[in-house]
Amino acid sequence: MSEELCLTGRGISKIYPGTLALNKVNFNVYRGKVNVLIGENGAGKSTLMKIIAGIEQPTEGTICLNGEEIHVKDTRDASAKGIGIIHQELNLFPNLTVAQNIFMGRENTRYGIVLDNSQHLVKTKALLERLEHPIRPDTPVGDLRVGQQQIVEIAKTMAQQDLHVLIMDEPTSSLSTAEVEVLFRLIKELKEQGISIVYISHRLEEIMKIGDYVTVLRDGRLVAEEQVRNIDIPWIVQNMVGHSDTKMDYHQEKTIGGEILRVEALSLPRKGGGYALENVSFSLRAGEILGIYGLLGAGRTELIECLMGMHPELTGDVYLAGEKIQPKSIWGQIKRGFAHVPEDRQREGLVQTLSIARNMTLSSLWNYTRGVHLDRKKEDEYISKTIKDLEIKVPDRNLPILVLSGGNQQKVVIGKGILTSPKILLLDEPSRGIDIGAKADVFHIIAKFASQGMGVIVVASELKEIMAISDRIIVLSNGQVTGELNRDEITEEALVKASGVGHSSSRVKNIS
Repeated sequence: MSEELCLTGRGISKIYPGTLALNKVNFNVYRGKVNVLIGENGAGKSTLMKIIAGIEQPTEGTICLNGEEIHVKDTRDASAKGIGIIHQELNLFPNLTVAQNIFMGRENTRYGIVLDNSQHLVKTKALLERLEHPIRPDTPVGDLRVGQQQIVEIAKTMAQQDLHVLIMDEPTSSLSTAEVEVLFRLIKELKEQGISIVYISHRLEEIMKIGDYVTVLRDGRLVAEEQVRNIDIPWIVQNMVGHSDTKMDYHQEKTIGGEILRVEALSLPRKGGGYALENVSFSLRAGEILGIYGLLGAGRTELIECLMGMHPELTGDVYLAGEKIQPKSIWGQIKRGFAHVPEDRQREGLVQTLSIARNMTLSSLWNYTRGVHLDRKKEDEYISKTIKDLEIKVPDRNLPILVLSGGNQQKVVIGKGILTSPKILLLDEPSRGIDIGAKADVFHIIAKFASQGMGVIVVASELKEIMAISDRIIVLSNGQVTGELNRDEITEEALVKASGVGHSSSRVKNIS
């Protein structure tokens, strides 16, 4: 390959206690190109990127930037050398504003001593306008949704001066189709400026659309490197997992029963005026998988949170099995038979200081108590059954939850919900940040529980995924229902039209 190399890694290995995460990996980053790095969860992608970005140190191996060998001591050193990283797991301070997060560690000052906050606000506004997203620079990051925080994470890295290499680790995992297109236009601009992009994604269509080179890792080893123009999706899957099956259909034969949930005119006022949700009405039947689709900020997550009792200020009527309920608390909704798999599993779904086992039974401890005592034997039986049913790869259930790959962590979060014996399972972006194999496992798990009569509501940004899993799809735009499509009516074009991309937000039915 004759393209000019910007960065190279040679013979990079990383050994953790009992684990060889990287085994003599060679890695090339071509100048002004999108260099895609792919592999299943646990393949070593994030470890390799952490080494290049100075977060981790290699056990052995060398890194060269612009032809010169470098040693990246830490993230500040990486930034000084022109290496930036957008993390998959968001690295923001929720108590600080958007502008403060973006300029953390590289603040503008007046006279060398006074923070120039007005300059921070102006520059932040310009960055967000470039990303075509109207987030107020003075908004606390903790008030933003995960997708909006992803935009801030991207803007933070874009504020870095003299970039040579920009690492993007799953940058679109929380973005909808329209936001992804904005990001892709930005990537094109960066390439034209000679900046090299290292792009990690599990969305194979993205890779084929924007990638120039692909490097595949498997089990900590380099498997293949090739130009995107010479490959196809089956080639990628074959090298990632050892087979080329790319079919995405998770439906199982099942009988859809009667109505178990009905929502009428649900509204959620937004802080500062207006509505996050306005007059939303729909129903859910036993055994049905109901998809919720819409652009970032459409109200998808707010809808799930309302059903889970996280917004007692909501108005409207909610009926469970024909009985009117008041979803005013999470605990109350769990007792009624609701389970929730949140969008941000690290922050909202798991307790990172606890073990795999403790995380799994955290929401259902009442099932294993005798009086005031915990029945450890009974708890272990439930944990063992759930690990087996969900095919969670667990070396030792007493290890910290963070030793698991993203896909297995997600299965633990689902298992935690299932152990509460729910009637209705609420899933917000269940495939976020997991590889193609784990994604298939998760969606097959969802389909299996629906086939057993559970009602399932799934929020997803990826069109192909929500089409593959859903029996029916509700589309939201600006907090309102703008489309309702049955299985035989669902197409990508119909979903995009109903979501309001370049079209009226009026309600659409039977779109074609």
